[in-house]
Amino acid sequence: MAASLGSVVGLGSTSRLTSGFARSAVNARNPLRLACPSVRGGKATCFERNWLRTDYNVIGFGLIGWLAPSSIPAINGNSLTGLFFESIGAELAHFPTPPALTSQFWLWLVTWHLGLFLCLTFGQIGFKGRTEDYF
Repeated sequence: MAASLGSVVGLGSTSRLTSGFARSAVNARNPLRLACPSVRGGKATCFERNWLRTDYNVIGFGLIGWLAPSSIPAINGNSLTGLFFESIGAELAHFPTPPALTSQFWLWLVTWHLGLFLCLTFGQIGFKGRTEDYF
């Protein structure tokens, strides 16, 4: 790329000297400035308004997709969902008193919800990836 070095005046005409060794002028950039793709009503937004892009299909299929495998009787003839709901009933039997830290309720609560949230997260990734042609 050729860059302009200056103008030479002679014989009634002006010409520009160019060289491939000289660089063209570069505008200074602020590295802290965010590049926002959209400006709405004079207000810059860096993300879409509906960045989560929620879909009720994902919630419904994700819940069904977690309830089906967690209801298989695989833990001493009991299912994870069954054990979780039984522990809820046992803890509600002595309602004003909270569950003890050594109660099995906490294990079933954390395990069941961890599985549910993983299923919903992967369902959101898969469903939106498919509808937006990521894969």
